[in-house]
Amino acid sequence: MSNLRGLKMNCMRVALCLLLISTFAVVACDSSSPPATGPRYDSEPQASDKPHYHLAIHPLHNPKKLAEAYQPLIDYLNTNIAEVTFELEASRNYQAYEVKFRARTPEFLLPNPWHTLEAIKVGYRVIAMAGDAEDFKGIFIVRNDSGIRSPADLKGKIVSYPSYTALAACIMPQYFLHRHGLDINKDIENVYVGSQESSIMNAYLGKSAAGVTWPPPWRLFRKDHPEQAAELKLIWETPPLMNNSVMVRDDVPVALRERVQALLLGLDQSPAGKSILLGMATARFHIADNASYDKVREYIATFEQTVRPVEQP
Repeated sequence: MSNLRGLKMNCMRVALCLLLISTFAVVACDSSSPPATGPRYDSEPQASDKPHYHLAIHPLHNPKKLAEAYQPLIDYLNTNIAEVTFELEASRNYQAYEVKFRARTPEFLLPNPWHTLEAIKVGYRVIAMAGDAEDFKGIFIVRNDSGIRSPADLKGKIVSYPSYTALAACIMPQYFLHRHGLDINKDIENVYVGSQESSIMNAYLGKSAAGVTWPPPWRLFRKDHPEQAAELKLIWETPPLMNNSVMVRDDVPVALRERVQALLLGLDQSPAGKSILLGMATARFHIADNASYDKVREYIATFEQTVRPVEQP
Protein backbone atom coordinates (compact mmCIF):
# COMPACT_ATOMS: atom_id res chain seq x y z
CA MET A 1 0.00 0.00 0.00
CA SER A 2 2.78 2.35 0.94
CA ASN A 3 4.59 1.49 -2.32
CA LEU A 4 1.48 2.41 -4.32
CA ARG A 5 1.16 5.76 -2.49
CA GLY A 6 4.85 6.55 -3.17
CA LEU A 7 4.44 5.72 -6.85
CA LYS A 8 1.51 8.14 -7.13
CA MET A 9 3.49 10.92 -5.46
CA ASN A 10 6.41 10.45 -7.86
CA CYS A 11 4.04 10.61 -10.83
CA MET A 12 2.57 13.86 -9.53
CA ARG A 13 6.05 15.40 -9.15
CA VAL A 14 6.99 14.41 -12.73
CA ALA A 15 3.74 15.90 -14.07
CA LEU A 16 4.32 19.17 -12.23
CA CYS A 17 7.89 19.45 -13.57
CA LEU A 18 6.67 18.86 -17.13
CA LEU A 19 4.02 21.58 -16.71
CA LEU A 20 6.56 24.13 -15.49
CA ILE A 21 8.99 23.30 -18.28
CA SER A 22 6.30 23.73 -20.93
CA THR A 23 5.15 27.07 -19.42
CA PHE A 24 8.69 28.49 -19.50
CA ALA A 25 9.14 27.30 -23.07
CA VAL A 26 5.97 29.08 -24.20
CA VAL A 27 7.02 32.34 -22.54
CA ALA A 28 10.53 32.13 -24.03
CA CYS A 29 9.24 31.47 -27.54
CA ASP A 30 6.39 34.06 -27.49
CA SER A 31 7.86 36.72 -29.80
CA SER A 32 4.62 38.70 -29.65
CA SER A 33 5.22 39.84 -26.06
CA PRO A 34 5.94 43.62 -25.98
CA PRO A 35 9.43 44.71 -24.84
CA ALA A 36 9.82 46.21 -21.38
CA THR A 37 9.35 49.98 -21.31
CA GLY A 38 10.26 52.75 -18.84
CA PRO A 39 13.57 53.74 -17.27
CA ARG A 40 16.27 51.20 -16.68
CA TYR A 41 17.70 51.14 -13.18
CA ASP A 42 21.18 49.73 -12.70
CA SER A 43 22.32 48.41 -9.36
CA GLU A 44 25.48 50.55 -9.64
CA PRO A 45 25.99 53.95 -11.29
CA GLN A 46 27.67 53.83 -14.67
CA ALA A 47 30.95 55.75 -14.61
CA SER A 48 31.79 57.97 -17.55
CA ASP A 49 34.80 56.83 -19.53
CA LYS A 50 35.95 60.46 -19.81
CA PRO A 51 38.43 61.80 -17.27
CA HIS A 52 36.87 64.54 -15.09
CA TYR A 53 38.70 67.76 -14.23
CA HIS A 54 37.50 70.44 -11.84
CA LEU A 55 38.14 74.16 -12.14
CA ALA A 56 37.82 75.66 -8.65
CA ILE A 57 37.21 79.42 -8.65
CA HIS A 58 37.94 81.36 -5.48
CA PRO A 59 34.83 83.01 -4.01
CA LEU A 60 34.56 86.02 -6.30
CA HIS A 61 30.77 85.80 -5.91
CA ASN A 62 28.18 83.67 -4.18
CA PRO A 63 27.90 80.16 -5.75
CA LYS A 64 24.84 81.03 -7.86
CA LYS A 65 26.38 84.13 -9.38
CA LEU A 66 29.71 82.35 -9.79
CA ALA A 67 27.99 79.67 -11.88
CA GLU A 68 26.27 82.30 -14.01
CA ALA A 69 29.59 84.01 -14.67
CA TYR A 70 31.87 81.01 -15.19
CA GLN A 71 29.74 78.11 -16.48
CA PRO A 72 30.00 79.46 -20.06
CA LEU A 73 33.78 79.11 -19.78
CA ILE A 74 33.37 75.50 -18.62
CA ASP A 75 31.02 74.82 -21.53
CA TYR A 76 33.58 76.33 -23.91
CA LEU A 77 36.34 74.07 -22.61
CA ASN A 78 34.10 71.00 -22.87
CA THR A 79 33.17 71.88 -26.47
CA ASN A 80 36.78 72.33 -27.53
CA ILE A 81 38.35 69.47 -25.54
CA ALA A 82 35.77 66.74 -26.08
CA GLU A 83 37.79 63.82 -24.72
CA VAL A 84 37.61 65.07 -21.11
CA THR A 85 34.92 66.67 -18.97
CA PHE A 86 35.42 69.91 -17.07
CA GLU A 87 33.27 70.84 -14.09
CA LEU A 88 32.96 74.14 -12.23
CA GLU A 89 33.61 74.04 -8.50
CA ALA A 90 32.47 76.79 -6.14
CA SER A 91 33.29 77.24 -2.46
CA ARG A 92 31.14 78.74 0.28
CA ASN A 93 33.95 81.02 1.50
CA TYR A 94 37.66 81.72 1.19
CA GLN A 95 38.64 79.36 3.97
CA ALA A 96 36.79 76.42 2.39
CA TYR A 97 38.57 77.19 -0.88
CA GLU A 98 41.94 77.20 0.85
CA VAL A 99 41.26 73.78 2.39
CA LYS A 100 40.53 72.39 -1.09
CA PHE A 101 43.67 73.49 -2.86
CA ARG A 102 45.92 72.68 0.08
CA ALA A 103 44.56 69.14 -0.12
CA ARG A 104 45.31 69.19 -3.90
CA THR A 105 41.71 68.23 -4.68
CA PRO A 106 40.91 70.36 -7.79
CA GLU A 107 43.01 69.86 -10.90
CA PHE A 108 42.64 73.47 -12.06
CA LEU A 109 42.39 76.66 -9.97
CA LEU A 110 41.50 80.28 -10.49
CA PRO A 111 42.83 81.76 -7.22
CA ASN A 112 43.70 85.24 -6.06
CA PRO A 113 47.40 86.16 -6.08
CA TRP A 114 47.95 85.32 -2.40
CA HIS A 115 46.27 81.93 -2.92
CA THR A 116 48.55 81.55 -5.93
CA LEU A 117 51.63 81.75 -3.73
CA GLU A 118 50.15 79.22 -1.32
CA ALA A 119 49.13 76.83 -4.13
CA ILE A 120 52.64 76.92 -5.60
CA LYS A 121 53.84 75.44 -2.30
CA VAL A 122 51.68 72.33 -2.78
CA GLY A 123 52.46 71.64 -6.42
CA TYR A 124 50.29 73.87 -8.62
CA ARG A 125 51.81 75.93 -11.40
CA VAL A 126 50.63 79.15 -13.07
CA ILE A 127 49.60 78.96 -16.74
CA ALA A 128 47.85 82.35 -17.18
CA MET A 129 46.73 85.55 -15.51
CA ALA A 130 42.97 86.23 -15.56
CA GLY A 131 42.39 89.87 -16.46
CA ASP A 132 44.57 92.94 -16.79
CA ALA A 133 46.93 93.72 -13.92
CA GLU A 134 45.58 97.30 -13.85
CA ASP A 135 42.16 95.90 -12.87
CA PHE A 136 43.45 94.20 -9.73
CA LYS A 137 43.05 96.81 -7.04
CA GLY A 138 41.03 97.34 -3.92
CA ILE A 139 38.15 99.81 -3.90
CA PHE A 140 36.16 101.40 -1.07
CA ILE A 141 32.40 101.76 -1.52
CA VAL A 142 30.37 104.12 0.69
CA ARG A 143 26.85 105.48 0.69
CA ASN A 144 26.39 108.84 -1.01
CA ASP A 145 25.10 110.23 2.28
CA SER A 146 27.82 108.65 4.46
CA GLY A 147 29.76 111.84 5.17
CA ILE A 148 33.02 109.91 4.64
CA ARG A 149 35.59 112.15 2.95
CA SER A 150 39.03 110.89 4.03
CA PRO A 151 40.43 107.68 5.55
CA ALA A 152 40.59 109.42 8.92
CA ASP A 153 36.77 109.61 8.87
CA LEU A 154 36.68 105.81 9.29
CA LYS A 155 38.12 105.96 12.80
CA GLY A 156 35.82 104.20 15.25
CA LYS A 157 33.69 102.82 12.41
CA ILE A 158 33.08 99.41 10.80
CA VAL A 159 34.70 98.41 7.49
CA SER A 160 33.46 95.26 5.74
CA TYR A 161 35.52 92.87 3.61
CA PRO A 162 34.78 89.48 2.01
CA SER A 163 37.64 87.70 3.81
CA TYR A 164 40.87 88.46 5.65
CA THR A 165 42.78 86.55 2.91
CA ALA A 166 41.18 88.45 -0.01
CA LEU A 167 44.14 90.26 -1.54
CA ALA A 168 42.50 93.00 -3.62
CA ALA A 169 39.41 93.24 -1.41
CA CYS A 170 41.09 93.24 2.01
CA ILE A 171 44.87 93.06 2.23
CA MET A 172 45.59 95.84 -0.26
CA PRO A 173 42.88 98.16 1.18
CA GLN A 174 44.12 97.60 4.72
CA TYR A 175 47.63 98.47 3.58
CA PHE A 176 46.15 101.57 1.90
CA LEU A 177 44.57 102.64 5.20
CA HIS A 178 47.83 101.90 7.00
CA ARG A 179 49.69 104.14 4.55
CA HIS A 180 47.12 106.88 5.25
CA GLY A 181 47.79 106.87 8.98
CA LEU A 182 45.23 104.41 10.37
CA ASP A 183 46.09 101.55 12.70
CA ILE A 184 43.75 98.99 11.16
CA ASN A 185 44.00 96.78 14.25
CA LYS A 186 42.84 99.53 16.65
CA ASP A 187 41.31 102.49 14.83
CA ILE A 188 38.56 100.61 12.93
CA GLU A 189 36.45 97.49 13.37
CA ASN A 190 37.15 94.99 10.58
CA VAL A 191 34.23 92.70 9.70
CA TYR A 192 34.70 89.78 7.30
CA VAL A 193 31.34 88.99 5.69
CA GLY A 194 32.06 86.08 3.33
CA SER A 195 31.58 87.44 -0.19
CA GLN A 196 32.22 90.48 -2.36
CA GLU A 197 28.52 91.28 -2.77
CA SER A 198 27.93 90.98 0.98
CA SER A 199 30.69 93.51 1.58
CA ILE A 200 29.03 95.97 -0.80
CA MET A 201 25.58 95.29 0.67
CA ASN A 202 26.86 95.98 4.18
CA ALA A 203 27.77 99.48 3.05
CA TYR A 204 24.44 99.91 1.26
CA LEU A 205 22.48 98.85 4.35
CA GLY A 206 24.55 101.05 6.64
CA LYS A 207 25.97 98.11 8.57
CA SER A 208 29.46 99.29 7.67
CA ALA A 209 30.79 102.77 6.97
CA ALA A 210 32.65 101.39 3.95
CA GLY A 211 32.44 98.15 2.03
CA VAL A 212 35.64 96.93 0.41
CA THR A 213 35.69 94.98 -2.85
CA TRP A 214 37.50 95.12 -6.21
CA PRO A 215 36.39 96.22 -9.72
CA PRO A 216 34.77 93.09 -11.28
CA PRO A 217 32.24 92.49 -8.44
CA TRP A 218 31.47 96.22 -8.30
CA ARG A 219 30.80 96.27 -12.06
CA LEU A 220 28.48 93.26 -11.73
CA PHE A 221 26.71 94.81 -8.74
CA ARG A 222 26.01 97.97 -10.71
CA LYS A 223 24.69 95.86 -13.58
CA ASP A 224 22.51 93.58 -11.44
CA HIS A 225 21.39 96.11 -8.79
CA PRO A 226 21.31 99.53 -10.45
CA GLU A 227 18.91 101.10 -7.94
CA GLN A 228 21.03 100.14 -4.93
CA ALA A 229 24.25 101.04 -6.75
CA ALA A 230 22.87 104.54 -7.43
CA GLU A 231 22.93 105.16 -3.67
CA LEU A 232 26.62 104.18 -3.45
CA LYS A 233 29.88 105.58 -4.74
CA LEU A 234 33.47 104.48 -5.14
CA ILE A 235 35.49 106.79 -2.90
CA TRP A 236 39.10 105.43 -2.98
CA GLU A 237 41.11 102.80 -4.83
CA THR A 238 44.48 101.22 -4.14
CA PRO A 239 47.39 100.96 -6.58
CA PRO A 240 47.09 97.80 -8.75
CA LEU A 241 49.01 94.52 -8.46
CA MET A 242 49.07 91.22 -10.36
CA ASN A 243 45.63 89.86 -11.20
CA ASN A 244 44.20 86.42 -10.36
CA SER A 245 45.99 83.44 -11.85
CA VAL A 246 44.95 80.22 -13.56
CA MET A 247 46.81 77.23 -12.15
CA VAL A 248 47.10 73.53 -12.91
CA ARG A 249 48.11 70.70 -10.61
CA ASP A 250 51.50 69.25 -11.45
CA ASP A 251 50.15 65.77 -12.30
CA VAL A 252 47.79 66.95 -15.05
CA PRO A 253 49.05 65.83 -18.49
CA VAL A 254 51.18 68.47 -20.19
CA ALA A 255 49.20 68.23 -23.44
CA LEU A 256 45.94 69.00 -21.64
CA ARG A 257 47.51 71.85 -19.71
CA GLU A 258 48.76 73.42 -22.92
CA ARG A 259 45.39 73.07 -24.67
CA VAL A 260 43.57 74.76 -21.80
CA GLN A 261 46.16 77.53 -21.74
CA ALA A 262 45.81 78.12 -25.49
CA LEU A 263 42.01 78.28 -25.28
CA LEU A 264 42.12 80.79 -22.45
CA LEU A 265 44.68 83.02 -24.15
CA GLY A 266 42.61 83.02 -27.36
CA LEU A 267 39.25 83.92 -25.83
CA ASP A 268 39.45 87.59 -26.80
CA GLN A 269 39.97 86.65 -30.47
CA SER A 270 36.41 85.50 -31.22
CA PRO A 271 32.86 86.84 -30.63
CA ALA A 272 31.97 83.76 -28.57
CA GLY A 273 35.09 84.17 -26.44
CA LYS A 274 34.48 87.88 -25.94
CA SER A 275 30.96 87.08 -24.73
CA ILE A 276 32.38 84.65 -22.16
CA LEU A 277 34.88 87.25 -20.97
CA LEU A 278 32.14 89.86 -20.68
CA GLY A 279 30.11 87.55 -18.46
CA MET A 280 33.10 87.08 -16.18
CA ALA A 281 33.85 90.84 -16.15
CA THR A 282 37.36 89.93 -17.34
CA ALA A 283 39.12 91.74 -20.19
CA ARG A 284 41.34 88.88 -21.35
CA PHE A 285 43.77 86.17 -20.19
CA HIS A 286 47.52 86.84 -20.30
CA ILE A 287 50.48 84.48 -20.43
CA ALA A 288 52.03 84.10 -16.97
CA ASP A 289 54.06 81.67 -14.87
CA ASN A 290 55.09 81.21 -11.24
CA ALA A 291 57.79 83.89 -11.48
CA SER A 292 55.18 86.45 -12.54
CA TYR A 293 53.90 86.45 -8.95
CA ASP A 294 57.23 87.19 -7.24
CA LYS A 295 56.13 90.83 -6.82
CA VAL A 296 53.10 89.59 -4.88
CA ARG A 297 55.39 87.68 -2.53
CA GLU A 298 57.33 90.89 -1.87
CA TYR A 299 54.11 92.83 -1.28
CA ILE A 300 52.80 90.24 1.19
CA ALA A 301 56.10 90.25 3.09
CA THR A 302 55.87 94.02 3.54
CA PHE A 303 52.22 93.82 4.59
CA GLU A 304 52.91 91.18 7.22
CA GLN A 305 55.85 93.14 8.62
CA THR A 306 53.93 96.39 8.96
CA VAL A 307 50.22 95.57 9.30
CA ARG A 308 49.24 92.03 10.33
CA PRO A 309 49.68 88.35 9.44
CA VAL A 310 47.63 87.41 6.37
CA GLU A 311 46.12 84.36 8.06
CA GLN A 312 44.26 84.85 11.30
CA PRO A 313 44.95 82.55 14.29
